[in-house]
Amino acid sequence: MKTFTAIIERDAQTKLYVGYVPGFPGAHSQGETLDELQQNLREVMEMLLEDKEPVLKS
Repeated sequence: MKTFTAIIERDAQTKLYVGYVPGFPGAHSQGETLDELQQNLREVMEMLLEDKEPVLKS
């Protein structure tokens, strides 16, 4: 099992949590709660990993 770190912020205008995984192109999402955001990011990453192994950038 791989572990990735996500950067999470709360958008002051929309009140949504937004997050992305640095160095993992396409791994970004949003959610009304932290739990929803975490689930959304997990689903996005699973889809990206199904397509191919990510090219991590440093």
